[in-house]
Amino acid sequence: MNTSKPSQPRVLLADDDRSVLEALGAVLESEGFEVIRAANGHEAVEKFRAHRADIALLDLNMPVKGGWDTFERLTSIDPLLPVIVITARPDAYPAARAAGVAALMQKPLDIPVLLEAMRYFLAQPAEQRLSRVTSRQPQTHYLG
Repeated sequence: MNTSKPSQPRVLLADDDRSVLEALGAVLESEGFEVIRAANGHEAVEKFRAHRADIALLDLNMPVKGGWDTFERLTSIDPLLPVIVITARPDAYPAARAAGVAALMQKPLDIPVLLEAMRYFLAQPAEQRLSRVTSRQPQTHYLG
């Protein structure tokens, strides 16, 4: 009889706002996610290399390495990694679409919608992820 717990989905949460890291990280943990926190893009890439995540939540406006540079590095390591960009910048959609992000959500975040999107992308088959990445079309029904 196998009594081991199923592994928790691992999320990389990268945001330079400490209150967002702590509050959103606590919500995600309460929802059953293992959270890897990073306060800037460089730290996010290093932590992702050491502890692969199943999904990433990425702020755009971060010091050291910006959000788009971080997105490019993460997806060069794992091209099928679902990345949800979280930003306070309403003008980021065209760049997000061109980059091939899974979704873009504006701050303040709607937590139930974010959790629904995360579960959707985590359950997405590899073929569907590949199609999204190659078509460079974010999932518009999750855009806030």
